[in-house]
Amino acid sequence: MKHRHNMPFGAECQTDGCVRFRLWAPAAGHVDLVLLNGDDPLLLPLHSLGSGWFELVTDAAKAGSLYRFRVTNLSTNTVQDVPDPASRFQPQDVHGPSEVIHPQAYDWQDDAWPGRRWEEAVIYELHTGAFTKAGTFYAVENHLDYLAHLGITALELMPVSDFPGQRNWGYDGVFPFAPDSTYGRPEDLKSLVQAAHARGMMIFLDVVYNHFGPEGNYLGIYAPQFFTDHHKTPWGNAINFDAPGSRTVRDFFIHNVLYWLNEYRFDGLRFDAVHEIHDDSTPDILTELAVAVHDSVEPDHQVHLILENERNQSSRLRRTPDCKPHSYTAQWDDDIHHTLHVLTTGERDGYYSDYSVDPLGQLGRCLTSGFAYQGDISLYSNGQSRGECTNGLPLTAFISFLQNHDQIGNRAFGDRLLTLADPRAFRAALAVVLLAPLTPLIFMGEEFGAQTPFLFFCDFGRDLAAAITAGRRNEFARFTRFSDPEARKAIPDPNAASTFESSRLDWDALKQDNHQGWLTLYRRLLTLRFQEIVPHLSGACRVQTAFECLDDRCFTAAWTFADAAKLTLLANLKARSVSMLTPPGSRLIYASEGTDALSIQQGTLPAWSVAWFLDL
Repeated sequence: MKHRHNMPFGAECQTDGCVRFRLWAPAAGHVDLVLLNGDDPLLLPLHSLGSGWFELVTDAAKAGSLYRFRVTNLSTNTVQDVPDPASRFQPQDVHGPSEVIHPQAYDWQDDAWPGRRWEEAVIYELHTGAFTKAGTFYAVENHLDYLAHLGITALELMPVSDFPGQRNWGYDGVFPFAPDSTYGRPEDLKSLVQAAHARGMMIFLDVVYNHFGPEGNYLGIYAPQFFTDHHKTPWGNAINFDAPGSRTVRDFFIHNVLYWLNEYRFDGLRFDAVHEIHDDSTPDILTELAVAVHDSVEPDHQVHLILENERNQSSRLRRTPDCKPHSYTAQWDDDIHHTLHVLTTGERDGYYSDYSVDPLGQLGRCLTSGFAYQGDISLYSNGQSRGECTNGLPLTAFISFLQNHDQIGNRAFGDRLLTLADPRAFRAALAVVLLAPLTPLIFMGEEFGAQTPFLFFCDFGRDLAAAITAGRRNEFARFTRFSDPEARKAIPDPNAASTFESSRLDWDALKQDNHQGWLTLYRRLLTLRFQEIVPHLSGACRVQTAFECLDDRCFTAAWTFADAAKLTLLANLKARSVSMLTPPGSRLIYASEGTDALSIQQGTLPAWSVAWFLDL
């Protein structure tokens, strides 16, 4: 089968063999197409369609042709050659020419793939470049059998849109439609998607609609309406979703969503930092994006939309009476990570200060109702309230994790949790995350106890690189350890190639017994999740919950599902054993290493241990 998403901009291959080029350039007086097929560039004028649109249909181009647009600015009469902002591929990076891609050149074999129910999701987040030594889509594909055997049902790729240089987290992309050439060609990414489906695995893509990267973005030259100074973000002027010219900007990103879902057959998208997408119009862009997706998806096909949203806007996750998402399926739940991090490491600096007074109580709120902050005051956010009530939402709408790219990579030295916490504490917290009814996420390598850091890395031009390095180090000034500027100089340089190389996973570690031990534990917990927990999540909107703090470090939690099954957790998050606990009379399905059934029955739990029970 062939799949393509037709767009009103960019280079589109036509049925008659011609290629249509279209550019929105409201600040341009004239636009030419520069075709680079041979030794001498061919210059062809685009015709004005009005309202800032220029178009050319020509048989001089074909799939594989390289091209640029030559834009003459209307007010300054200056001329600039620029890549296509809707380029499907940038073979020579962000400053090079765009390539005409014919989507129907790829033959899909997975049309019978229906997706998977969200309740079955166990997400594995990875960075394509750092996941393997080769750092390509093809290399990720070669590890899919390993991930399937682990128990992963959903792969989540950090952003792959074309970014400047040879290495980047992906959040500095400037060509939202073009997979970065360092990872492979478009057909390589499609092959990865199809291979995941062949193994029963969903695959999600992280997308960034809150800003463009600082290098390689030429939109300001010919389409300054893409941005507005009415709203500000940490990266400068916001993308324009509500000022004059915003209709075209909104369409650009709506088409980007549909492009990844239709042309690449991704099973869903994760929207980065939507709290920095500013839009005062009604409906706002996030609502319009979700409506466009739901209107385009076949009723029997499962597609899931995921948010990262510091505002904890539960309203974006609301459900229909039969518990289907109105708009967005789930949100990354930083609250549960932060509470578990404080409990396992004792750290209380920076944003962890909001979880330092009652971390166990906040953990209980996360486990039973999703967010710890549901309109509560955040001292770290200067006394502002944060979050909305989560009533009516299934716990599967909240994605829980001990680690992800942010929580590791936003540390000065990219420390993984296992290098900070007692391994027993880590195991206990892990059993909480992987067996609770929330949706679990694993960050690449944690399943085998990887201790390689995941640092912030990039590859910008010289002048910008110095500013990025200084900015990165100054981010940590609020942390006591780095209050001294001299101490901040020890933070690795994001632009150094060594910073990236040290962040690659070391797969040779799996030859060591202790790393195999971690892998065995993850497989055991995920097998248990699918056998014992997932079958009861289908009526997830109708879960009765209970939580009780037994002291400052011990608690019990319980979930009664729609089918009357009851799941109970007994946990001791202390560095010493506790007794006088009251275990439920139901079946023990998991206990931490070193914990025996008789001791549990007698009300005793060793240090850093948990016990899970299920009553059918």
